[in-house]
Amino acid sequence: MSKELKSPYKLFNLPWYYFAIFAVVVLLAAFLGVLPAGMAGCFAFMIVFGTILNEIGEKTPIVRSYLGGGAIVVIFGMGFLRYVNFFGLFNVVAGEEYTATLLKNIESFFKPTGAFLDFYIAALICGSILGMNRKLLMKAAARYFPAIFGGIIVAFGLAMLGGVVTGFGAVRALLLIALPIMGGGMGAGAVPLSKIFESTGTMTAEEAISIMNPAVAIGNATSIVLAGLIVKILVSKKWNGQGMLMQSGVADASELEISPEMQAKRDKISVANLGVGLFTSTSFFAFGYIVAKGWSALVPAVSIHAYAWMIISVALCKIFGLLPESIEIACYQWFQFIMKNLTTTLLVGIGLCYLSLDVVIATFTLKYLLLCFLTCIGAVVGAGLIGKLVGFYPVEAAITAGLCMANMGGTGDVAVLSAADRMELMPFAQISSRLGGAIILIIGSLMLSLLGGML
Repeated sequence: MSKELKSPYKLFNLPWYYFAIFAVVVLLAAFLGVLPAGMAGCFAFMIVFGTILNEIGEKTPIVRSYLGGGAIVVIFGMGFLRYVNFFGLFNVVAGEEYTATLLKNIESFFKPTGAFLDFYIAALICGSILGMNRKLLMKAAARYFPAIFGGIIVAFGLAMLGGVVTGFGAVRALLLIALPIMGGGMGAGAVPLSKIFESTGTMTAEEAISIMNPAVAIGNATSIVLAGLIVKILVSKKWNGQGMLMQSGVADASELEISPEMQAKRDKISVANLGVGLFTSTSFFAFGYIVAKGWSALVPAVSIHAYAWMIISVALCKIFGLLPESIEIACYQWFQFIMKNLTTTLLVGIGLCYLSLDVVIATFTLKYLLLCFLTCIGAVVGAGLIGKLVGFYPVEAAITAGLCMANMGGTGDVAVLSAADRMELMPFAQISSRLGGAIILIIGSLMLSLLGGML
């Protein structure tokens, strides 16, 4: 019997040696000043840096386990490279003017219109919500959403109290620390929040994301640690369901998962479906802007961002079954394609265009750390207490409706549930990351409209 060949190490889904060859070609073209301008050259350039930095983050133990892994390394890595003028190396042959043009081309993906950013967020919102189990979405409204709101309210309250005590400021602590921590990570949380900050005239997106980014990473790390601690501290059967969320024991997570039949349909990727998903998600995005314009005309005092209206419209379509299954599957497949292939590319752009290390360094203090910690504690206490009132075990409610709101989205969910040994609760964690994060965008849009001037 022939010995089975070991598959080669892969980067960007390619054998590492092919990736290396392509990366050298791209970097050499940039060094010589002949990398194509516009989308083609920029995508190639960002994929190279995003893949390398993401791999470093995913292979670095503490960073991978507690600080958000590759996502954080890509964002802060690109910000650092620009901070130390690393890209000035391309000036040797290409010249300073070419390097400036290259970076300007990348910025055009994100600023001022945020073309690629909006494109990514549209796919993320549409595909993630339409890809949920409808039963899960409907059952969540009755009991799970109150637990989520309990976590949000107490987290916001403790952060504001801490802001007053430390002198950081109640509104600043609420909008710049608690809001992004509870927002579901980077792509679906801090990034669209920074756009909302900019649209309301509160501050530029660069300033907002430079302050919020560290909070997201610290919140993720704190959530993982707390998840591992509370299951060991609160062992009483009155508080700890040993992995079961509902105290009645009747409805467990298994009935709310995606069925094998549906998963098989999703896994059968169709090129046509990707086109349908692209068109549907961008159409919902356009609809969000239509409603936002109408709302601003009727209620000019309270601005609600188009992202929020898009979330509401997609959720309603899912709950009431207004779209055929084929379109829902198409949107889910498009979302998966964008998320798996272009997330690191997006993060490269965020690090280059939105992250200012000067602001990060000035913001990162002991009181900042304390406010991040208080936000996560508030999420645990609020979700746990309200969860108990609606018939959940407080420990499981605190982990899913609390800490899975405060972590960094999907990867944070895996880390938090792994630390707590509660992987069977993943469907509920996904509600927190997807719909909970969407709720934060809606709340953030309202808060910035009303309180943004107080920053």
